[in-house]
Amino acid sequence: MGYRVAVVGATGNVGREMLNILAEREFPCDEIAAVASSRSTGTEIEYGDTGKMLKVKNIEHFDFTGWDIALFAAGSEPTKIYAPKAAAAGCVVIDNSSLYRMDPDVPLIVPEVNPDAIDGYTARNIIANPNCSTAQMVVALKPLHDAATIKRVVVSTYQSTSGAGKAGMDELFTQSRGIFVGDAVEPQKFTKQIAFNVIPHIDSFLDDGFTKEEWKMVVETKKILDPKIKVVATCVRVPVFVGHSEAINIEFENELSAEAAQDILREAPGIMLVDKREDGGYVTPVECVGDGATYVSRVRDDPTVDNGLVLWCVSDNLRKGAALNAVQIAELLGRRHLKKG
Repeated sequence: MGYRVAVVGATGNVGREMLNILAEREFPCDEIAAVASSRSTGTEIEYGDTGKMLKVKNIEHFDFTGWDIALFAAGSEPTKIYAPKAAAAGCVVIDNSSLYRMDPDVPLIVPEVNPDAIDGYTARNIIANPNCSTAQMVVALKPLHDAATIKRVVVSTYQSTSGAGKAGMDELFTQSRGIFVGDAVEPQKFTKQIAFNVIPHIDSFLDDGFTKEEWKMVVETKKILDPKIKVVATCVRVPVFVGHSEAINIEFENELSAEAAQDILREAPGIMLVDKREDGGYVTPVECVGDGATYVSRVRDDPTVDNGLVLWCVSDNLRKGAALNAVQIAELLGRRHLKKG
């Protein structure tokens, strides 16, 4: 016997990717529902590459009673309304929005990093999926933290426009085309021109000068990995369609050489080490699209601190940063608790 799974926000970038990954990984579904707002009701969406078409159901009228798992990719506002209803109906919610991430009664899970924390889901019947930039970073940090205990992390992100949804990707395309034909560039989704530019501003500004995206990386890393780790982030939007990149500087309590770190990362779950010290011997965003791995390159010693390393980390933000991680959480939930399929 398999699961009854609902994907909420099924017509968005992440929701579609959730459907693709559920099908691709052959998640044991007896029934799958595509759920979205009234705008999309009645339209059809394919369940991965299976040829099976799903008619989109209206979230306003959807009854979660009898459904096992709901993967939410609908944003914070709809989630605030419908996730508690699903949870109260006995359906376990795995939420991709930021709404519940810092709720002490809601586990924030990256399966390769803190699988045991999922046991706390019963408090609210809700599990949170972390921010896309946090997810790939903690996958890379976890095995190194286990080996030498991380004290401090300084991270600069290079985040693709897909992190801002379809509107962000469309703006990059429209502006790039417009520049080539001499049209005026009018920012709509972003605060400044994104084509052929970088913008050091993701999400809203906080009183201390950091942005909310930067704050998320700090607090989520502490919750997932270790509250003692000091983290500071600078988050930057770049003219890339899919795939987030990060330059990560790590300071450890104990000695860990670049060579030892490479050996650890080579064997770590969820990581692909591509680190040849030659032209092209590293991974860039276009090479990670469609892949579930977190890629690590350019591992090197940091000579400016005791016990320091620097590395480059790249991942498909729509997959490991969102949809894949949510499906992996569902798989973990099934193995540890629901035990169907």
